[in-house]
Amino acid sequence: MDFDYSPRVEQLRRQVRGFLDEHIVPMIPHHARELAAGHRQPAFVEDLKRRARAEGLWNLFLPGLRDDEPGQRLTNLEYAPLAEIMGRVMWAPEVFNCSAPDTGNMEILHLFATGEQRERWLKPLLDGAIRSCFAMTEPDVASSDATNIQTSIRRAGDQYVVNGRKWFISGAADPRCKVAIVMGVTDPDGEPHRRQSMVLVPMDTAGVTVVRDLSVMNSHSAEGHCEILFRDAHVPLGNLVHEEGGGFAIAQARLGPGRIHHCMRSIGQCELALELMCERAAERRAFGKYLHQHGTVAEWIALSRIEIDQARLLVLKTAWMMDRRGSKAAAKEIAMIKALVPRVHTTVCDRAMQTFGAMGLSGDTPLAMLWTWGRVLRLADGPDEVHLRSVAKQEMQRAGAERGASAPYLTPPDRRD
Repeated sequence: MDFDYSPRVEQLRRQVRGFLDEHIVPMIPHHARELAAGHRQPAFVEDLKRRARAEGLWNLFLPGLRDDEPGQRLTNLEYAPLAEIMGRVMWAPEVFNCSAPDTGNMEILHLFATGEQRERWLKPLLDGAIRSCFAMTEPDVASSDATNIQTSIRRAGDQYVVNGRKWFISGAADPRCKVAIVMGVTDPDGEPHRRQSMVLVPMDTAGVTVVRDLSVMNSHSAEGHCEILFRDAHVPLGNLVHEEGGGFAIAQARLGPGRIHHCMRSIGQCELALELMCERAAERRAFGKYLHQHGTVAEWIALSRIEIDQARLLVLKTAWMMDRRGSKAAAKEIAMIKALVPRVHTTVCDRAMQTFGAMGLSGDTPLAMLWTWGRVLRLADGPDEVHLRSVAKQEMQRAGAERGASAPYLTPPDRRD
């Protein structure tokens, strides 16, 4: 078992970190000012995107890119350490065309799109010319169980008619968001996992209304997390993704890579929080000692390092399994990291904020924002409870197949001396 990164990945790590430090980190204050002024997307980000693409740091996330598609051809395992670096700055992934929800949507289109759909939507997404959103979650049902989805996608002649309400749709507030992949019911009487389909709905379609940009933890992000109303929105039959009844399976194919990408970036944010904690602990004195010389803070530092490394190893194992055996075979591992990593994320950030004191709660550090995103990830792409339930179910299936194997380790009363 070799834990070293390949020479190619080491080179890319140096490139991505160098680009981040030289071109992105200095722009953090400017980015914050632009957002405060109400600009959804600062213009300089497009300049950074052009520079990153020119340096070959583009579409790093998507295994199996075709020769006519721009970007690196990396495995999930090779991408992991690069995503960690990008995750250190919340808006950095877009610079490399590696930001959600576009990455997941590109995964869907790469796997299932027709030639016409690839040309109209996938190509501009791969070029970073447009953005997109994924409309699955609904306000009136527990969307963690996707069989609950109520949005209707009804066939009418040569068109589909979409009616329903979605919310917390990331990216929909960005003026460059040109298309939504919408999940809805095409066959209400079908088998529960074959009722749903997905269609491509251009955001300028009549009947599509972005009702509001919902706040998340009492704040608004640049891309927005929106409530969208679809009222008799008509799209051509050619906008169907893959096949009728394939929506649930497509969602699973999308969410696996999406979940591991979130976890990869979270590891990078944990690393940044730990770095900041150590810096603060080395320079701040209280009661005659530097903070790291107090047992409590020293323990926070040590536990954070242990927990981050444990989480990273499980993420890397999951990426390895996805590369070798596919997302379906790695379903348990994907559920495990999705339940584990956000908890590590919030725990490490919480310790770092406590080490900084009141400053850690302010905008003078990124810690409060990082903690907020960690908390969001305990719900985004499925709540913890769903993933834990999935892991427990698979463990019980395994135990059932081996039932009785552990019996020899038990010592009943009548066999005791």
